[in-house]
Amino acid sequence: MDLQNLKQFFTDQGCQKLYVKSLSPNDNSKNQVYLGSGSWEILNIFPISEIRHEPAGDWAKERFKAFINFYWLSNDGVLNLAPNAQFILYPKYPEIRFSGFLAGCQSAPNELMTQRLADRLLFLSISKSGHVIGFVAHPDSEIASQFRNVQSDETLGIFKVLTLTSFDSKQQLLRELYRINQLDWIRSKSLTKDGLVACEAPQCGGYTLEAELGIIRNGFAEPDYHGWEIKSFSVSNFNNLNSSTITLFTPEPTDGLYKSEGVEFFIRNYGYPDKSGKPDRLNFGGIHKVGTRHPTTNLELKLLGYDETSGKIKHSDGCIALIDKEEKVAASWSFSTLLTHWNKKHNQACYVPSVSAKNDELKYRYGDRIILGTGTNFQLFLNLVSSGLIYYDPGIKLEGASTATPKSKKRSQFRVSSKYLNQLYKNSEFALVKQSY
Repeated sequence: MDLQNLKQFFTDQGCQKLYVKSLSPNDNSKNQVYLGSGSWEILNIFPISEIRHEPAGDWAKERFKAFINFYWLSNDGVLNLAPNAQFILYPKYPEIRFSGFLAGCQSAPNELMTQRLADRLLFLSISKSGHVIGFVAHPDSEIASQFRNVQSDETLGIFKVLTLTSFDSKQQLLRELYRINQLDWIRSKSLTKDGLVACEAPQCGGYTLEAELGIIRNGFAEPDYHGWEIKSFSVSNFNNLNSSTITLFTPEPTDGLYKSEGVEFFIRNYGYPDKSGKPDRLNFGGIHKVGTRHPTTNLELKLLGYDETSGKIKHSDGCIALIDKEEKVAASWSFSTLLTHWNKKHNQACYVPSVSAKNDELKYRYGDRIILGTGTNFQLFLNLVSSGLIYYDPGIKLEGASTATPKSKKRSQFRVSSKYLNQLYKNSEFALVKQSY
C-alpha cells in the first residue's frame, strides 16, 4: 500500500476528502485519540448515528458519546467493522476524542494503536454510504514518507486535508441557483416520491425551491443538496436580506408533558382560543425567549444545564425547556438530540431569498444574492438561544377541540432573524449566484 493506492481506495468508496492526523504517543487505545479542543467542529464532518449523554455530576467528567459506523481499512484493501467506535465529547473544555476503535474488530491495527509511538498517521474519510473509514500508517512506512512530501489542500483543526475529487459542491449549487433565478416566476409546487404536486401552504417557498433542485420532500435530518442545507426565506424585496425571520429547524420535544401526555394535553393546558376567530380551534404559538415568561401561554423558555457565563454545557443531560408557573416542564429538547440534529443539518447552509405572489395561483421568484454559512457548532447555537436571538416560535393547533375526534397539528420551530446568521457560522458570506458562470 502506497499513498496513491490508498487515495484511490478511498476514492473508489465515494470519499471526497482525506483527513489526516499525525498521532502523538498519547494517541492510543488506552488514552483515546485526541481530535481537537475549543469546539466540536469535526462533528459537522463525520456522520453520527446517535449521541447519548452520560451525566456524572462532576463537570470534568460530564460527557456525550457520539456513535459512528466505523471501518478499518487493512493493508490488503479489506474493510473491517469496528462496532464500538465512538467519539467522546467533553463539554468542559470542550474537547473531543476517538475511542472504542479496536474493541470487537476482527482485523484492527492493534499493534499500531495500542503502543505509544509518535508520528503514526491516521487517515479518516467518509464513504458515499455514510461510513467512516480509517487507516493508520507506521511513521517509517512508505505512505508516511510520501505524505511528508505532499502539500495539504487545507487544514481543519488538527487535521491536514487532502482533496480526492475535483467536484465542487459550492459551485454546483451556485450554478443551479442561477438557473432557478433565471426562471423568474415559478408555480408553487412540491416534489414527492410520486412526483410533482401543487403546494399552497405558507412553507411552499422552500418546497418549490427544493423541487427545482430535485430534492424530494422529506423529514430526514440530513443536508439537502450535495452536503448543503437549503433554506428559502421570504423577503419584501431582494435588496434587503437582513430583516427576515428564518426557521432554523423544527425538532419535536423529547421530554416534558408534551411528550408524556401528548400534544392534545399540552395544547389544552397551555394553548388559547384562536385569536382570529376560527371556531372550535385552540392554538399554541408566540415568540418564547430565554428569561421571559410569555404573557399568553405563561411558559418561560430556559436553558437547563448550560452556564451562560462561560458559554459551555455544564451537564450533558441538559436541555432547552418550557417551564410553567408551577415549575413543571411543559416540553423540553435534550442537548443530545439537538446536538445530533444541528450538526447534521447546518455545517454547510445556503439561505435563498424569495418573494411570492398570488392571483389565480401561488408562485415564487428567487433572488440572485444568497447567504452561505459554513462551519458551525452547537455552542454557537446555544449562545444565541441564551441571548434571546434564537427563539422558540411554534405553530401548534388543535382543530375541532370540542369534538370527539379533535385534530392536532405539530410544528415546533426555532427561529432567528437573518441579520444574526453570521453569528451562527465560522464563515458567513453573501454570494451572487451569477458569479458562478
